[in-house]
Amino acid sequence: METTQKQGLLQRPLIQSLVGIIAIILIVAGILVYKLYSSTVAIDLGMISAPVIAIGPEQPGILDSIYIHPGDQVTAGEALAQVGGETLYAKIAGTVLTAENVPGEVFNPGQAIVTMIDPSELRVVGTIDENKGLTYIKVGDPATFTVDAFGSTEFTGVVDEISPTSSDLSVVFSISDQRPTKQFTIKIKYDTAAHPEFKNGMSAKITVFVK
Repeated sequence: METTQKQGLLQRPLIQSLVGIIAIILIVAGILVYKLYSSTVAIDLGMISAPVIAIGPEQPGILDSIYIHPGDQVTAGEALAQVGGETLYAKIAGTVLTAENVPGEVFNPGQAIVTMIDPSELRVVGTIDENKGLTYIKVGDPATFTVDAFGSTEFTGVVDEISPTSSDLSVVFSISDQRPTKQFTIKIKYDTAAHPEFKNGMSAKITVFVK
């Protein structure tokens, strides 16, 4: 009885090791199969970017004070500037991009005094010609990307958005048979919390894995 129990205890680590090895083999096999039956689309024109939030007065007024500087991290509800009798507040937590530090200047409604971004909204944004593989890319496709500031290190992400229209909507009539190639925007989502080192405006290159 005692010998059987000892044998069982000795077998458990062995079984756990075998299960771990099998799991690794299955993961590697899955990756190899995926790459075998998929191809890639390269997007060389890319950058780290987030939507810019512009903050300005609701009424015309003279800028009295500016409380923040470019690069500052602000919290939601934090006071940013004073324009006449109006205080401008941050609507969300984020990073200040620009701040008009010109007290005494008159600002009108719609005129930005502060611009900022939400770092959690950063994406790798790439531009691709319509005839360079655009039709193969789908939302949810896995992707890798490199950021020029970090050399050849590869990071992972997933296609989050494909622009429904080209970046150039104008119609140009020409006597030539050659029509201009349109460009579309692809956005890659990545783990922003894991990569705080990525800054708005950094250049990047993208590889999308498509089936």
